[in-house]
Amino acid sequence: MISRRDAPQWVKEAGRAATRAGGRLTSASRILPAFLMVGTQRGGTTSLFRALAAHPAVVQPNFHKGVHYFDVNYPRGLGWYQGHFPVRALAERRVAAAMPDARPLAFESAGYYMHHPLAPERIARDLPGVRLVALLRDPVIRAYSAHKHELARGFETEPFERALDLEAERLAGEVEKIKADPAYVSHAHRHHSYVDRGQYADQIGRLFELFGRDRVHVAYAEDFFAEPEPCYDAILEFLGLPPWRPESFERHNARPGSPLPDHLHRRLADHYAPWDDKLAALLGAEPAWRRRAR
Repeated sequence: MISRRDAPQWVKEAGRAATRAGGRLTSASRILPAFLMVGTQRGGTTSLFRALAAHPAVVQPNFHKGVHYFDVNYPRGLGWYQGHFPVRALAERRVAAAMPDARPLAFESAGYYMHHPLAPERIARDLPGVRLVALLRDPVIRAYSAHKHELARGFETEPFERALDLEAERLAGEVEKIKADPAYVSHAHRHHSYVDRGQYADQIGRLFELFGRDRVHVAYAEDFFAEPEPCYDAILEFLGLPPWRPESFERHNARPGSPLPDHLHRRLADHYAPWDDKLAALLGAEPAWRRRAR
């Protein structure tokens, strides 16, 4: 049997279209997320998403990893969003059959939610009580990986160093445009924020202000890939999910390629040093990429 993950693209698209059409009509009967993975892009979120989605009590969207409602699809309305998730009664029956004492928790993952200027406020307004998981990665490596990702997708044409030089110009005024027009989708802010996305302290600080520290769990890709079990267990405990582990923890969506040149690594490391200091002060501990480098 072919899983939906491995199905041909036309099958996936047809399934998504049918899901959207039928889901909108039955949105009131569908489950809404109890937690969200909000970032960061190229931070290992696909690997963690699949490990969490495998949990017997967890419910994922139909045909999607992330719906991208709170960042680029918000004008479509909450009914459109809810229509992407399974019918609550069916989810409850499925979970009860696999784990009788558990209740279903739905979730999705969008690496842009944490960085988008309006998404966190939208989430706080529309999903009261939701919990957030933020998976962070060494911002230097994340920036380089993001550039390779955007090149492969056709959203970038410049080499990495040139893209770094262009970033401030490309992003100039884009946050203001997004805030002024909720329907505006900024190509540059979404696809060319190589350095800006890795300035985590302000993004995590905003989540703490909106949701409270007790509803935001910060984890690190470095920890998850090196020792996935304790990282995974801590997330389950944070979400109130029964203990459980998948048969294996796999790594997905890695982008192979040439290593980051030393001079660009130094350039980015120097830039991020004060931001990492700020993040450490906010969280009360060094981020994993510093801790594991010792």
